[in-house]
Amino acid sequence: MTLKPQAKKALDSLKSPSRDEMKEALAELNMSVDELEPLLQSSSGKPYYRKLLYKSEDIELLVMNWSDLECAPHDHGDSHGWIHVLNGTSINSVYEVKNNKLPKELFKEYHQQGQLFFAPKKGVHKMQADGPDGLVTLHLYSPPISGMKVYDLEKCAACVVSDDCGAWWPDEQRQKIKEIQLTKQEDGSHAS
Repeated sequence: MTLKPQAKKALDSLKSPSRDEMKEALAELNMSVDELEPLLQSSSGKPYYRKLLYKSEDIELLVMNWSDLECAPHDHGDSHGWIHVLNGTSINSVYEVKNNKLPKELFKEYHQQGQLFFAPKKGVHKMQADGPDGLVTLHLYSPPISGMKVYDLEKCAACVVSDDCGAWWPDEQRQKIKEIQLTKQEDGSHAS
C-alpha cells in the first residue's frame, strides 16, 4: 500500500515531533478500516497482526488487527506515541513498574472507535479487544520503537525484544535481546 500523498506529506514533515504534533498528524491521516482492510491478515495465534505503513528516522506508523488474545504488558522502549481506535473497542490496562519489580496493574480504560489515547515513554500497558467486533488500531510512535520490554507476569521476568517482535514473549531465541529476572512487588497483604 502506498500512503495517500497528503498522508505521506504530513508524516514526512514530522521531525522529532511533540506529543501534540503527533496527535494532530494521526487525526489528520483520517484512515479508515475499509482502506486498510487489504493489509490486514490473520494474527496466527498471536494477540495481533501488525503491518508497518510508514517509517522514517523520527516516526513509524503501524496498523494492527487484534485477535481475542490480550498482549503482554510492555513498554515502547524510548518511544512515545498515540493509538487511534479505528474499529471496535480496546481495553487498555495501565501498569506501574518500580525498579526491577513485577508490573502492578493500576487501572483499565476502554477506548471506543474513533478515540485516540497516548502511550507515554517508559509507560507499561497491555491491550486487548473488548468483544467480537474486531479491533483495529493505528499506532504512531516517535522515534520508531526499539528496545521494547515485554513482561511475563507468570515467569516473573521481562525481556527486551528485537524490533520485529510484538508485545508477547518471543518464540524465537534471536528475538530475545536481554532477559531480566524480576522480583514480586510487596503489597503487604500476605506474609511470605
